[in-house]
Amino acid sequence: MPLDYATVKDWRFDDVRQRYDEKDAMLYALGIGLGQDPEDTGQLRYVYEKDLQAFPTLCVVLGYPGFWVQDPRAGIDWVKVVHGEQRLTLHAPLPASGVVVGKSRNTHVIDKGADKGAIIVTERTLHSEDGTCLATLQQSTFCRGDGGFGQGDASPPPLPAAPDSEPDLRCELRIPPNAALLYRLNADRNPLHADPEVARQAGYPRPILHGLCTYGLAAHAIVKTCCGYDASRLASLNTRFSAPVYPGETLQCDIWRMPDGQVRFLARARERNVVVLSNGTATVQP
Repeated sequence: MPLDYATVKDWRFDDVRQRYDEKDAMLYALGIGLGQDPEDTGQLRYVYEKDLQAFPTLCVVLGYPGFWVQDPRAGIDWVKVVHGEQRLTLHAPLPASGVVVGKSRNTHVIDKGADKGAIIVTERTLHSEDGTCLATLQQSTFCRGDGGFGQGDASPPPLPAAPDSEPDLRCELRIPPNAALLYRLNADRNPLHADPEVARQAGYPRPILHGLCTYGLAAHAIVKTCCGYDASRLASLNTRFSAPVYPGETLQCDIWRMPDGQVRFLARARERNVVVLSNGTATVQP
């Protein structure tokens, strides 16, 4: 059964109410490399209960509606699905613990053609118990086997490319060899990130890092380099996933300061010189 545009566009998502505690906030921060220098008090605020703060990209693992594309009603070849882009806008500080409610809807179903696939854009808003909107997230899902259904929406405005010039700033973060095993405890326990045999069956030489872990590492690099580890200054973070990352590699994040106050970035797996995150933008408050 091919992708059903009307069914996917009008997909009904149940609200997801999720309680998280300080341990969850610390585990997420550890999973994106914070705390590797245990004497760095800037990092310590995210991994130690004394004056604990939630790192803002913790939002990406909260209120998640689950792997709904696997539902046969959608008509999606879910085995060929990959995460295309992730966008996040922060509206209020995320508490270090509490209850949040995730509300999701599909905003775009885009037909790229039978030979190119389809893109589904899912928007999730994250709310506190009193109804305050904490964050808006947009996830683009690239459905490689589902184009050519003959209708669809226009694409949302694209993310801008990085400037063709030397970066203003550069940050390198070493990814521990066990990073995927640690990060998967936050939410995504896909064996692709843990089981060498599953990874080989999927065409990879070894387990790959979660895309959202790479995303969190980029946020870490920007907060470290542009904000002096004051993550409350990060107001948005958007990027495109370009290639997988392997645990044990070094993430090299190149950063450009733009005249409008935004920053743009791209990230490479330094050892392979492969761009893994492209078209990155972030808003950093003064």
